[in-house]
Amino acid sequence: MNIVFMGTPEFSVPTLEMLHHDGHSVLAVFTQPDRARGRGKKLQPSPVKSKALEYGIPVYQPLSLRKGDEAAESLRILRELHPELIVVIAYGQILPKEILELPQYGCINLHASLLPRWRGAAPIQRAVMAGDAETGVTAMQMAEGLDTGDMLHSLRIPVEPDETADSLHDRLSQLSAQTLRETLAMLKAGKLHPVPQGGEGVCYAEKITKDMSRLDFSLPAAEIDRVIRGVTGFAVLNGRRVKLHGSVLTEQHSDAPAGTVIDAKTCTFVCGDGFCVRPTVMQGEGGKAMQAADFLRGFPVQAGDCFLTAE
Repeated sequence: MNIVFMGTPEFSVPTLEMLHHDGHSVLAVFTQPDRARGRGKKLQPSPVKSKALEYGIPVYQPLSLRKGDEAAESLRILRELHPELIVVIAYGQILPKEILELPQYGCINLHASLLPRWRGAAPIQRAVMAGDAETGVTAMQMAEGLDTGDMLHSLRIPVEPDETADSLHDRLSQLSAQTLRETLAMLKAGKLHPVPQGGEGVCYAEKITKDMSRLDFSLPAAEIDRVIRGVTGFAVLNGRRVKLHGSVLTEQHSDAPAGTVIDAKTCTFVCGDGFCVRPTVMQGEGGKAMQAADFLRGFPVQAGDCFLTAE
């Protein structure tokens, strides 16, 4: 098919790779403008732009598709390209009605949840934080509302007990490519049957804020574990700020105060309900994230030390 691809972060790249390797004609890529990154604050292209240039695909980077001269120019370019389909995955812009209605087959969005659950900005993190047993990717016919279009096809995967948002991100990124591959095959065969999203089960994945990462050790162990795995937890231990990037629930129980380390070798700590969490990936201020065993070699901890909620 003749396709225009719209995407920006690393999450979108496997789907662009699939379209290229499966022989579709990607007429152009639309992605967010280059951003200043790193210590030097140099302008860096998005991962999607880098991959598109590698493939020799024309790249467009309008600030907006909805207003201003760049929006009008983008609409003109899209009309000249005359794509059969526009594929959107984590693009970062809202498409106006004129673009949604332009291609023969409309615009298909790959969304990292099992719609209508977790519409919105942060479906991966929210699935982990909510303790969902499964999640997936939904191919959706785009409409003017926020993730409200008809569902075309979806694939499911389990959320593992020690799953972090980062690991789930990578799995769903690959699953998005497979979801689109199957969706396009069904479209070609005339076997797509759009299903409207009902009102039951709708929930919204609000944007993640820094405050969500501040660990409250008075909460139950299961909730603290999900926060750590979903958004990375941060706290203070022995006067130093520490980030916890991964964790597992243990079968241990203790009457010690919440936040108390009960096993110095593993840094296992007590939570508000008396059950315990063991960090698996830790990071100190100015350092790199590393396996907890490696981190603790350079960050001595004793039984009885106590995690505190960061200010």
